Formats: sequence, structure tokens, C-alpha cells
Amino acid sequence: MRSRVWGGTAAVVLGGLLVAGCGGGGKDTADGNAGQAGKAASRGYPVSVTDCMGAKTTFSSAPKRIVTSNASSLELLLRLGAGDKVIGTGFPSGKGTLPGTLDAQAQKVKVLGQTVIPKEKLLGSGADLYIDTFASMGSMGGGGMGDAPTAEEFKAAGIKHIYLKSTACAARSKTPVTDLSAVEADVTSLGAITGTSAQAQQLVAGMKTKIGAVQKAVGDRAENSRPTYFFFDYDAGTKQPSVTCNRQVANAVITLAGARNVFADCDGDYKQVGWEDVIAKNPDWIQLGVRNRGSEAANKKAFDEAEHWLKSNPATKGLTAVKEGHFLRIGSEQTTIAGVENADTVEAIAKTLYPGKVA
Repeated sequence: MRSRVWGGTAAVVLGGLLVAGCGGGGKDTADGNAGQAGKAASRGYPVSVTDCMGAKTTFSSAPKRIVTSNASSLELLLRLGAGDKVIGTGFPSGKGTLPGTLDAQAQKVKVLGQTVIPKEKLLGSGADLYIDTFASMGSMGGGGMGDAPTAEEFKAAGIKHIYLKSTACAARSKTPVTDLSAVEADVTSLGAITGTSAQAQQLVAGMKTKIGAVQKAVGDRAENSRPTYFFFDYDAGTKQPSVTCNRQVANAVITLAGARNVFADCDGDYKQVGWEDVIAKNPDWIQLGVRNRGSEAANKKAFDEAEHWLKSNPATKGLTAVKEGHFLRIGSEQTTIAGVENADTVEAIAKTLYPGKVA
């Protein structure tokens, strides 16, 4: 099973005030999140978060033993300076995936499951908080991601259970994800929960500054004037392509960079299509989406393999992007896993598509 995350949003209450709702979100919502986070920080606890189904979880103090379902929530906690509270994770990030000291910290976190954490191991972990990335919001169960504990079982084990807004609500999202407001809301709410609101505000401000600079440079371009863009998930297999749809955070990354996701008409997060569908889209640019292999040399080899496959495969070698060599070598994780580095990927894509415009 692949370490995927689902793009969407959930509702969050900080200090009892609603600051985000289900759906893609927008700039005003994100700005409101930051303001409410400041109020929550000044008041301290209790802090409450509410999921897309309306269930509220209240924290009277910061959690001390956190388990994360995958690398997305783990990375956010590490960036917030709350990594010392994490006692275990599922879907661990590969070595070298995170930058510098964050990677070293991530590698020290106990792995409770290479994919989904087994139910018994999660309930017996000793955690007081589980941050979930994989919920199917139709049932708030595991979404097919293994045998998930029930709300009663979490309560009996003394574990509070919350969901990431940027990943766990795709099934209930009513609009495409076209910005990073949900990611910013996750940073804000996790900062409030863990008592690191000051750091959260800095991270969100940094993301906004970077995205704002790209938007100013690229401008507000009409859909038909944007170059078309295909995220080629090489690691998902080449027999039948798996594409990123409009509820996945990658759609927001591509949109903010001034490009047009060729599968933005697909409602959902991921979808299996045929190569004939990709050929019909005939993208202007193709991102070679490969996961971090742990070293620069190994990453280059993987990118080379992905590019060679597209150039040599009879079904794809005639694509406009392939013939013109319009490839972007940007890793999968910072594109499809919701996190602070999404803003960096927006910048990287925009620099390639609009050379000389983005500083």
C-alpha cells in the first residue's frame, strides 16, 4: 500500500471558535485561521478541534505522547518543534525525505507500521493522541486503510483521535483544492494543540510569503492561458497510470504555480486511468514524480529511469512534453503530501514554467 494522503479540509475550533470548514478553503479563511490561532494562544487551553462530521475533541493541556498515521502529520509536528512528543508513526518517511535535522529526528521515531499501524499496536501504544491522515469521511472509519479502531476503542485506550484537514476529508470536499489554506489550517491547529502557536504562525507566514511572491510574478492567468501539467507518479507503476485529481493537494500546488492540472476534471484524490487518457490530454509539462531514494545519486537514477520510460514507451514518446524535453525533477513527497514544503514546490514549478519571472 502506498503512502498516500487525501486532499481536503476539516473544521477546526480553536478555543471554541470555528476557523475552517470542509472544502478547499480560500485566502480569507486562511487569514482567519491565523488570527484565531493568535487568540487561542493568548487564552491557552482548552483548545478544541472538530472534524468534518462535527465530532469535537477538546484538549485541556498539550498531549505528551503522540502517534502519527504517516509522514505528513509527523513532518508538521517536527517543524513545530513538537517532535519530542511523538512516540510512534505509520508510513514512515524514507531516509533523506525531510531536510537536515528534521530527517535525523524523523528516523529516530519508532515505526509502529510500515503502512497502516495495526489496530492492536495503535491501541496499545500508550499514546494520548493519534493524528489520522487516512479517514474516509463517509464513515470516519479507516477508509479501507486497515481495521481502524472505533471511537469507543480509542476512548477506552485513553487516546484522543483527530484528523488532518488537508488530507482526511477528500470524500466530503465539495470543491476542488486550489490553495494551501487547509495545510495552513493544519499547522495552525496543531500549533494550538501542542502549545507551539508562535512557531505555527511563523511557518504559515513563510508559506504565505512564498506563495504570494509566486502569485505576483505569475499573475492571475485564465485557465486556457496556463500551460498544461501532468504529475507522472512513476512509483505507482507504469502499466496503468495513477493520476492526481482535484481533491489532492498536488492540484493546489500545480494551480498556485500558474499551471493547469490535466486531470483537474477528475473529482477525487487519485484515479486509475489508461495511457490513452494521458495521450488525449497531451500535457505541455510532465513532473517526474519519484519518491526520495535516500541519496542524490539514487534520486538521479530514479528520475533518469522515469524520463527514459516516457521517451521509450510507444504510448508516450509522442507527447508534446516528451518531445520537447519538458520534464520537472521534483519529488513526490513535497508535491502530494500536505506540508510546509508544498509552498517550496509551488515556487520550483513556477520557476521552471515561467523562467525569469519568479525570483
